[in-house]
Amino acid sequence: MPVPFLCNRGRVRIDFQPSPEPTLGVEWELALVDRRTRDLRNEAAHLFARAKARLPDPGRLHKELLKNTVEIVTGVCTGVGDAMADLRRTLEVVVPVGDELGLDLFGAGTHPFASWTGQQLTEGHRYEELINRTQWWGRQMLIWGVHVHVGLPVRDRVLPVLSALLNYHPHLQALSASSPIWAGVDTGYASNRALMFQQLPTAGLPFQFSTWEEFESFVDDQLTTGVIDGLSEVRWDIRPAPHLGTLENRVCDGVSTFADLSALVALTQCLVVDLDSRLADGEPLPVLPPWHVQENKWRAARYGVEAIIILNARSDEALMTDDLAALVTRLEPVAARLGCSDELGSVLDIPTRGASYQRQRAVAAETGGDLVAVVDSVVGELRAELG
Repeated sequence: MPVPFLCNRGRVRIDFQPSPEPTLGVEWELALVDRRTRDLRNEAAHLFARAKARLPDPGRLHKELLKNTVEIVTGVCTGVGDAMADLRRTLEVVVPVGDELGLDLFGAGTHPFASWTGQQLTEGHRYEELINRTQWWGRQMLIWGVHVHVGLPVRDRVLPVLSALLNYHPHLQALSASSPIWAGVDTGYASNRALMFQQLPTAGLPFQFSTWEEFESFVDDQLTTGVIDGLSEVRWDIRPAPHLGTLENRVCDGVSTFADLSALVALTQCLVVDLDSRLADGEPLPVLPPWHVQENKWRAARYGVEAIIILNARSDEALMTDDLAALVTRLEPVAARLGCSDELGSVLDIPTRGASYQRQRAVAAETGGDLVAVVDSVVGELRAELG
């Protein structure tokens, strides 16, 4: 059940700007790697300088914590196809600029052999303060992910939907898992990124609040005690984005193909819309106890699509792939309404062809542990789709 919190009303007020339609926004973090060595390069500023002048909307390209990273973002999109087309248009400008600089875009949760000691921090007080506070753990954050925003129409349904969406945290984690190798070592995890990122203050699994007022009280406490300076510093795996009127899924590792990305975006949108519709119809949404949510996250990070996950408060369990098949079938009517039936159906293709962590391990095995070849394979997947 949701964790109870005492609510001190009248302190912090957080306005939620509702989205009448279940619009989409996608943020895709990509690393910059050298074309020859395949190591990370701190060249985001040079890429920005060239690419922004050629983009119809320079706001589609964002800086991130480290200079080895760029973030491709969409505008407010009507559906999955619209979002993928938006991202593709930006990449069709950014990739040729990378070619000019001897850079490739690398889409995975971690880089298999880069060292954190050679990475440079993007200028800005916010980033400097993060590293100053978090020290060793902050400097280790050579991680990349995908964030998916889904618009919600009513503020008071946001947090119940968030709590229910945590039931599907392991599905999203496992399908996107792409960070098995860290600092030259196979960690044994499908997603090492998931466990690295949660070391930062306010990152990791969200609390399961029952009401918006409890969330406001939490934020007030965090501001009062100096844990955060602003709402954006709450870095949960799933969080409200009140200024956008969305629920933001930040669970997913970095992604290297449009095929994987469109499946994950479709699954996220369908889940959020399904849960919100059921809640609006008066149905109580099932919520896992926090200890099951925590265990499911670990199992998905460790075993990926081969995980056995906990399904409900009765502690029933199932193989991830079996539950995915049932989930996709259940969500088919939602996908039909949203116009993303094909993309939702392609969710089941990921375990069949192998999730990214499995594909990376296969390349490492075939090449005698050649991690440059692993980077080559990840880079090549995106390039092949862009033609």
